[in-house]
Amino acid sequence: MFSNWRIGSVNGALLAAYFIPAWTLVAFNIFVAPVHGLYERPSVAVALFLSDQLQMSGMSTVRAAWLLALGRLTVVAFFAIYLALLAIPRTRKTGASDEALGIALAIGSLISFASMMMASKVGEMAALRLHATELLLLLGAAIVLVIERPAAAPKAVKAVEAANTATLGLEQAELLHNR
Repeated sequence: MFSNWRIGSVNGALLAAYFIPAWTLVAFNIFVAPVHGLYERPSVAVALFLSDQLQMSGMSTVRAAWLLALGRLTVVAFFAIYLALLAIPRTRKTGASDEALGIALAIGSLISFASMMMASKVGEMAALRLHATELLLLLGAAIVLVIERPAAAPKAVKAVEAANTATLGLEQAELLHNR
């Protein structure tokens, strides 16, 4: 049953198991009460940076909080798409689900890095540790995703492809400008 699971697939599934509930809850709290949700632990560094460093007004802070929640929900959506694609054995074997995971890792890393830098700037150590840990999780998964490639195609498929190209011997080849 687990013969076609790669390390990157398991790693991505474990990341999704953490980020989907954690970031959904944070985004939901921000959508329900934007200012109160922004000043909770996962987003307090962003809130302090916006209010102290950028001197944003109340409505601008609410808009920034909604933008942060939308970014977190985007990452959650791509992790959910990755899990849905991972459930299909053919896409898991070929690595077709890695694109959704890569997008989730890129956007999530950007959000975590920006939050970590804001936490560092305002001196919020608990938030700095949280965002640094999330960033290391995401970057570690990205490294595994880049290094580990899907399994090569079976030799039977390569033989069929070679036979198909051999029949094109005297026929006109399909070039880019012939389409």
